[in-house]
Amino acid sequence: MIVPFHLPDLGEGITEAEIVQWLVKPGDQVTQDQAVVAVQTDKAVVELPSPVAGTIVELSVSEGEVVAVKTVLLTLEEAEEKRPAARTLLVSSAANAVTHQTILPAIKTNLSNGVHKERDAAPAAYPRRVLATPVARRMAKEFGIDIATISGTGHAGRVRTEDVQQAIAHMNAPAQPAIAQIATTAARQTAMPAKTKIEEEPQEEERIPLRGLRRRIAENMVRSVSTIPQVSSLIEVDATGLVALRKSLLPLAEAEGIKLSYLPMIIKALVQTLQQYPMINATIDEGTQEIVLKHYYHIGIATATSDGLLVPVLRHADQLTLLEIAREITRLADSGREQKLKLEELRGSTFTISNYGTVGGFFTTPIINPGEAGILGLGRITKRPWVVDDHIEVRPVLPLSFTADHRLIDGELAMRFLNTLIELLEQPQRLLLHMR
Repeated sequence: MIVPFHLPDLGEGITEAEIVQWLVKPGDQVTQDQAVVAVQTDKAVVELPSPVAGTIVELSVSEGEVVAVKTVLLTLEEAEEKRPAARTLLVSSAANAVTHQTILPAIKTNLSNGVHKERDAAPAAYPRRVLATPVARRMAKEFGIDIATISGTGHAGRVRTEDVQQAIAHMNAPAQPAIAQIATTAARQTAMPAKTKIEEEPQEEERIPLRGLRRRIAENMVRSVSTIPQVSSLIEVDATGLVALRKSLLPLAEAEGIKLSYLPMIIKALVQTLQQYPMINATIDEGTQEIVLKHYYHIGIATATSDGLLVPVLRHADQLTLLEIAREITRLADSGREQKLKLEELRGSTFTISNYGTVGGFFTTPIINPGEAGILGLGRITKRPWVVDDHIEVRPVLPLSFTADHRLIDGELAMRFLNTLIELLEQPQRLLLHMR
């Protein structure tokens, strides 16, 4: 019995997904619920399981293609002994997908049990499935490099794009016979010496497919700047009180096993400010042409990973204490870097923070996350000259960048919002008056 396998409805309004990597090929035997393909949604890589046990007949779409929900991805010939009396052929829930942003560990067990056949005809072409990002695996395949021979520098030894690039750079001349042969033929035809410069000149360009998370980021940024009129305000905050408060709270946090940075205090101040200016915690419903004021506070926190920028969401931040916020930030950041975030943990933010100060930035103009009215950029706290009572002192200074949707937020409202935020950050003891 031939069984078509469709792209399922992954929930949360997802209407399409990109095929990141096939985990099977025609002729492979698969078991029911074995991962067969990895797809990229808005922010997450999701592994989809086979609905039946059987043999892969055909892969209907190619890696890199973006397809709509219900598109046929592959067809299988169901194993006779596994066929039930009736079966639903369309996987209709994201609950049947294995979601953990890396397409490799989920099939490791199947490989060790011999369920999954080797991808190449040569024996032991891939004796083991190594940890690697989808882009790195694709690049290694295109250059004919066995990814198992590359030492990964990512988390848990994951092979990153930079590792593959380094391996390509160390490829010797025999690994590129076509170039050498063309150079030799041209030299003979023109009566020039057999050794030519073409073999010695470095590659001047390199092309990497724009796929997966990086493509989704690019699409969202283009959509943001092309549909939202954005204006940025840059300010500085005297962080003397913030530094002192953190120092006084560090022993309490350490006793709880919590790493306390400045970010939880800034989030606490931000949420209290958003509560006073509901238009900044809002969005525009394009379909109904309505302003939607959100009375809940889900703060997106931009997090850098080996594959690109993720924005895990700190939900109901107004209901959390400083230590609870700190603990949840650490959990989300660690899960993001380890590519273990669930799809629901990447959706639903009402306002976003971009903490570029962790890598030394001072001011920037962050781009609004589509569906929100503003984004706050945090620079690094550094010692700078500060005027106090007509004389100059050296003080810790926190730079802030606020980008607003000008359709909802005028310059006057933006500055009132920032002035309130500054007051809370410069007098952070006021944050303690609202424990939750």
